[in-house]
Amino acid sequence: MKIYGDLKSGNCLKVKWVCDALASPYQWVAVDTMKGDTRTPEFLALNPAGQVPVVVLDDGRPLAQSNAIIRYLARDSDLLPRDPYLAARMDEWLFWEQYSHEPYIAVCRYQMLYLGKPAAARDPAKVERGHAALALMDRHLADSRFLVGPDCSLADVALLAYSRVAPEGGFALDGYPAVRRWIADAERALGVAPLA
Repeated sequence: MKIYGDLKSGNCLKVKWVCDALASPYQWVAVDTMKGDTRTPEFLALNPAGQVPVVVLDDGRPLAQSNAIIRYLARDSDLLPRDPYLAARMDEWLFWEQYSHEPYIAVCRYQMLYLGKPAAARDPAKVERGHAALALMDRHLADSRFLVGPDCSLADVALLAYSRVAPEGGFALDGYPAVRRWIADAERALGVAPLA
């Protein structure tokens, strides 16, 4: 399997982390989104949306969208709850991550890290929504080690990707103690090295 991705992208890291946690073999194909690598005819043939990550399975079929990819890769693994209700709760977090977390925290991070903008240049509405997302997670995680049930699941993979680097988007985690504790627990569970 080939993973086309950018190691600065949380969405791409989700796929790498799942493969690493499951000891699934893959070839990493570095894609530089800032240099237009996702706009080449070859890349657009894999994903017409022109986004990373994309995986090309051993049989040649491509699959895009990080949460769809990790859901596919983790089938039959312990990262997917066996209980149907807990699996649905996991999916609830996966959808929430893409709609209510990533568009705010990851976008602010992109503007600061990739585009070099100062924190003061961030859209105030995105900042407000990013803090609201972290606050919701903090309240939930105050009573739960992981996002769904007692074990690490794909919900934790998906939310870890951009939560752990939220400070790079101007979101200090000092006021979110449960999120900080969960980040360390999820990193350990997945074998992800903590940030320096």
